[in-house]
Amino acid sequence: MSQKPFLRVDNIRKRFGPIIASDGVSLEIEEGEIHSLLGENGAGKSVLMSMICGMVRPDEGEIVYKGQSVRFNSPREAIRQRIGMVHQHFMLVPNLTVAENYILGQGSALRVINDMDKVHAKIRELSDRYALDVRPDALVEDLSVGEQQRVEILKALFHGIDLLILDEPTAVLTPQETDRLLALMGDLVKDGKTVVFISHKLDEVMRVSNRISVMRDGRVVHTVNVGETNARELARMMVGRDVRMELPRSPEPAGRVVLSVENLTCRAETGLPAVRNVSLNVRAGEIVGIAGVSGNGQTELSLALSGLLPVDSGRVMLNGKDITGLDPASINACAFSHIPEDRHKHGVVLSLSLSENTILQRYDQAPFASRGMLNRRAISEHTRDLIQRFRVKSRDENQAIGALSGGNQQKLVVARELARKPDFILVNQLARGIDIGAMEFVMEEMLKQRDNGRAILLISTELEELFAICDRILVMFHGEILGELPPDRTRLDELGLLMAGNTDQPALAS
Repeated sequence: MSQKPFLRVDNIRKRFGPIIASDGVSLEIEEGEIHSLLGENGAGKSVLMSMICGMVRPDEGEIVYKGQSVRFNSPREAIRQRIGMVHQHFMLVPNLTVAENYILGQGSALRVINDMDKVHAKIRELSDRYALDVRPDALVEDLSVGEQQRVEILKALFHGIDLLILDEPTAVLTPQETDRLLALMGDLVKDGKTVVFISHKLDEVMRVSNRISVMRDGRVVHTVNVGETNARELARMMVGRDVRMELPRSPEPAGRVVLSVENLTCRAETGLPAVRNVSLNVRAGEIVGIAGVSGNGQTELSLALSGLLPVDSGRVMLNGKDITGLDPASINACAFSHIPEDRHKHGVVLSLSLSENTILQRYDQAPFASRGMLNRRAISEHTRDLIQRFRVKSRDENQAIGALSGGNQQKLVVARELARKPDFILVNQLARGIDIGAMEFVMEEMLKQRDNGRAILLISTELEELFAICDRILVMFHGEILGELPPDRTRLDELGLLMAGNTDQPALAS
């Protein structure tokens, strides 16, 4: 490592109105290291990195990069200095191809047309080298969330970087994809690159980091060598208290069938088959998990159940009522709550306030409306209660939800859906993008819902999430349910085989 820090941040301050995002942050990154950044949602991690890569300008302080004081006015200026950032929320144009996204704004139309063959070849070369499986001619809007994340990572490598900042890059990846990405970080460091890794997943941070910095309330409060700490200690540094790694569960047996899915078949938005003859039941007082590698029909299953995707055949019954083919509004009226995989597309309206987002499905219902008029007081009181109970970090209920961190947006979506007191809760990626303290909290809330008799279907690529709170786990592969297992970590290998489509050894619930 170099004697002088590769990157030094000195007393950086940033305020957004009354919100202090960075409160005198100081941090040093050494050349050729993987430096992880931990902290609760809203601790200031993403804002700090956005200032380093030119997306946000600091109010005070200094950034020293390669021995020179710098202040970038745009991400393009940072990229020219070989600093790239992969953001938690994708920066891609959906109706363009992967290659077109990569060369967007890079030159004249004529030059772009002439260089497209070279662009495609370079994407394929990088994709093969790092095993990212990115197709240059694919339309971004046709890609799964996990595939879009790989596109973002390769985009930074495509433009050439010495410093790569990854903001929650594994939040949308499968375990196999995560392993490849963590290996990729090691390969980049071997090639002389430097990596800043923002993550909430302590096991990943412990696996790849050289050093770890913990942020709290807009400041760096701890920096430690990875060999001098452990996951439990890091969790305590992040939230200021001990965090339970295992959650107690009630032994109460499940009750009546709330959701019944019979031979459901549907297609993806591209028209290709996605869900094939899926049948399952979810009973009152149980959490049923669905595991699987991203892109095996889980997204389409959740969209079809919630009325966001047409059903080709089969039947969906909720509390004995056939809801197959109903529109989302009608399904929402049937004691059905949905925490979606893509909160920006299906969960929130970014430009609206927190108050407006909390009543999206109930703006015309009491106590939030009467005789066609909104009851602003009731809406505000309801939203403030949710903010307080779910520890959503925000200025107030009138702040635009788009100004919140991704984890705080997710907590508000979870709060809103649970507040509706549904009989059935469909969850796709419950803990995506939220820190370990918030994860503990939302999982406890889900267990409370189960103990109160709700039926919950939890789709997740996070096996630890499924093991932590599910009563049984189904595995999807190529749009089919291949098997069922209990949440037993000793059968992880068996679960992994099913996720890979291997059915030679039967997997039956015990």
